[in-house]
Amino acid sequence: MMINSKNTYLGIEFGSTRIKAVLIDNSFKVIAQGGHGWENKYENGYWTYSMEDILHGLQASYASLAADVQEKYGEPLTTVGAMGISGMMHGYLVFDKEGELLTPFRTWRNTTTAKAAEELSALFSFNIPQRWSIAHLYQAILNGEEHVDRISRLTTLAGHIHYLLSGRHEVGLGEASGMFPVVNGDYNKDMLSKFADLAKECPFELYDILPAVRTAGYEGAFLTEEGAALIDPTGALRAGIPMCPPEGDAGTGMTATNSVLPGTGNLSAGTSVFSMLVLENPLKGAYPEIDVCTTPDGETVAMVHSNNGCSELDEWVRMFCEFSALSGHKMDISDCYELLYRHAMTGDADCGGVTAYNFLAAEPVAGVERGLPMYFHTPESRVNLGNMLRAQLYASLAPIRLGMELLEENEQIHASHIMAHGGLFKVKGVAQRVLADSLKASVSTTSAAGEGGAWGMALLAAYMNCKGDKSLGQWLSDEVFAGAEIYRLEADAEGSAGYDRFIEQYKRGLSAYNGLKEV
Repeated sequence: MMINSKNTYLGIEFGSTRIKAVLIDNSFKVIAQGGHGWENKYENGYWTYSMEDILHGLQASYASLAADVQEKYGEPLTTVGAMGISGMMHGYLVFDKEGELLTPFRTWRNTTTAKAAEELSALFSFNIPQRWSIAHLYQAILNGEEHVDRISRLTTLAGHIHYLLSGRHEVGLGEASGMFPVVNGDYNKDMLSKFADLAKECPFELYDILPAVRTAGYEGAFLTEEGAALIDPTGALRAGIPMCPPEGDAGTGMTATNSVLPGTGNLSAGTSVFSMLVLENPLKGAYPEIDVCTTPDGETVAMVHSNNGCSELDEWVRMFCEFSALSGHKMDISDCYELLYRHAMTGDADCGGVTAYNFLAAEPVAGVERGLPMYFHTPESRVNLGNMLRAQLYASLAPIRLGMELLEENEQIHASHIMAHGGLFKVKGVAQRVLADSLKASVSTTSAAGEGGAWGMALLAAYMNCKGDKSLGQWLSDEVFAGAEIYRLEADAEGSAGYDRFIEQYKRGLSAYNGLKEV
């Protein structure tokens, strides 16, 4: 079986625990994939990934994909029709004029910029979360860090990889909106001016060091000879492949769930969890719990971002997988997820009074300043495996519920339908049921729900080549999702009432959680 490589599209996404590479054909179906696992490190007070790990991960994920192509189609992967890079949004990567990294990569997971975020939010009358690149930069200025005077380029992880492969300092519009506020397709000039007054001592203009902003479908970047050799040291991959603007995991998530038109909403669940509602009207207020960013083509989005997603839940699954091996009945990890997730749904709708907190890191949406995973129950609680597992699933989505409550109460915005994707939804119908009951909304997934943003990035690459005169939303609806198999669940009254009882106990317990100063 042969493939026409010119009619394929490659998306590579740098997630928090896995780098995924996905190849799709011109019917937008996944025809090959690869991946590479990695972990962040906590060094010198910051969560980070080394440049060596980033480069190795890029090459390893691509090599895995190329091997899959060779095995399935009997030919090497030498070219594709277009490609794109995605990564964890936000964070801080700064380089001098020679291209040297000035300080180790500071990822979205760091909550070390509270003072900067607070001051900028007040100055702009616009919520600047601690994760955003501008908060990291301003905190470095406030700290008097010596590297600041040598900054020539500020970017994100996706922006940096795109730069290495194409030589172009640019990011997609959605990614840019998580670095600095944007309006009308570019950085907000009024806010740039206000920031300039704060940073008078800096030898740079902020606009000059930020990446250029590119809307979805923009053409102009190509894989260079150096970039081809970097991604594929075997030399099989050829230069000249068109590269679409790099996007963050929010933009790829919206694309992968056909949620870029006003009135649509989606949720991505992995190491972090975030919901995104594409707004029909601007928000009336600014809230520290709600990020305002954009779709890849510029529609305004209200995002509820939870720093803590599935990592703690994954630890419990791995522990039970270890137990199965000790018992002499070793199970594949995927089978463990299937078994345990489905057993969780045998628990009580309110988890029997069992409450869990999955905070491995600070959780601003819940007002939690440090990570400390915990679960508790009262003497009257029904403690069993189903309730414990169900509480962990509920906890993974609890901060999203808190943020969505705020939007409903303050802005009268209720998400009646959510498209969901990410690793949490690989077990059909389980996390989907929890989310539907939590938000009292219908929740849909597609057959690609578990592929996450790598598929979304491949779609953005395809859109660049195949868009014609259609907007991104029109193209996705007409060309990609028109015949998609969609699995939809409605909220269940009993399940929603149970989640309501769980979340009330969850809220009451937060005061005790935050009172634990020392452990």
